[in-house]
Parts: sequence; C-alpha cells; structure tokens
Amino acid sequence: MGATGQVWDGVRAELGDRWPGLVLSPDLPGHGVADALPRYSFGSMAGAIGSALDPSEPTVVLGHSLGGVLALTLASGWFGVRVKAVCGLDIKVVWTEDELAGAAALAGKPQRHFPEREAAADRHIKVSGLTGLVTDPDSPMVSSGITESQQGWTLRFDSKAFAVGAPDMAGLLAAAKAPVLLAAGADDHMVSAQQLAALGVEPRILPGLGHNAHVQDPAAVAKLVLGLV
Repeated sequence: MGATGQVWDGVRAELGDRWPGLVLSPDLPGHGVADALPRYSFGSMAGAIGSALDPSEPTVVLGHSLGGVLALTLASGWFGVRVKAVCGLDIKVVWTEDELAGAAALAGKPQRHFPEREAAADRHIKVSGLTGLVTDPDSPMVSSGITESQQGWTLRFDSKAFAVGAPDMAGLLAAAKAPVLLAAGADDHMVSAQQLAALGVEPRILPGLGHNAHVQDPAAVAKLVLGLV
C-alpha cells in the first residue's frame, strides 16, 4: 500500500538470469504511474493487473502486503491469468474494527500538497512503510511515488485505495487454483507466524526481517520465488 514497483528492484536484480522468463513489477492501481480506479476492491485491482498480463503465459505471482492479497486474488483464475504459483509476503491477515475505521478515514481525506519536494518525499516514505529503510529522497523508490503539480508536490498514490478493506484470506486460499506460499519477516509487527498458520498454510518465516522483507533482504525473497519454479 502506497509504494511503487521500484521496491522490487533489489529482488529483480537478485533473480537476474536465474529466472526462466520475463520479470514484471507493475505499479498497483492508484499507485505510481498506474491509473486510479473509481472504486478500490481486491477484485477491481486484481482485474486491472490481470488485464495487462498475457493469458496464454503461465505466471508466478509474488506480492507484498496489499500486493500479496492481489496475488492470491489472481490465483483464483477469475481474471484470466494462468497462475502457476503464488507467494504472499507479509500480508496482514487480522484487522481490528479500529484499524479498518482508521483506513476508511484516511481514504476520505483530500490529497495533500506540499510546497517542497522534500516534504512530499518524507510523506511518501512514511505512507509506503519505508521509514528507516530508504533514506535517499532521490531514490527511485521515492521519486517514482511523488510528482509536482500546480498546487505543489504531492504523492502519486491515490489515498482512496485505503478503503479497500480487510481480505477474506480463508476464501482466497480456498479459491486459489495454484500452490500458495505465505511468508513473513520474523520481526513483522503486522502479522505473526501464528496468525498465518491459523489459516491452514504452513508459513515460511524469514529470520531478522520485518514487514518490508523484500526491501531489507532482496536475496532472501528472491530465493522464495525461485523455490516456486
């Protein structure tokens, strides 16, 4: 949520020539350069991603957090994508009513504009959960997420996407037509091994990593994906 496809640059580099096909890291709908949607749901977002993929090509899907839910949604086969395997990384699976209300409140706020690029960059880093992981305001992970308009600097992220809600993980896992791997950093404060195991899927826990495991240790996450093929 909030980040752009550039957060996968490290994983892409680690995969290198070892990956047997094309590697894509698209911006999610309402993120980066991707079009905003009139209404955000897991289905509408997965549909937008699926429409850009070749339905004749088998695809392995890796997604982080919100992207992990969309990866599972694509694995249902409802969107015409031939998913061969799927990995959901650091998906928050338990939501409180207060958390959902807070997300809905954020979705209802108008887009913020900042007079200086630095302030917008700081906001993007915070919204994307990259605080402490990305310190260079000119990093592609930051530059891809902000833009300048007549009103000043602002995030490319459409905050209305916060209203997407909580995923039906049990339903998505039941609907998946491909092998599913759920993984999380051992120090992820948003999801625990116990919560993932309660879904009936033995999780892969990555020692020493937090919620943004793919940014912290791209090699560890690339290894997860390579194990799916």
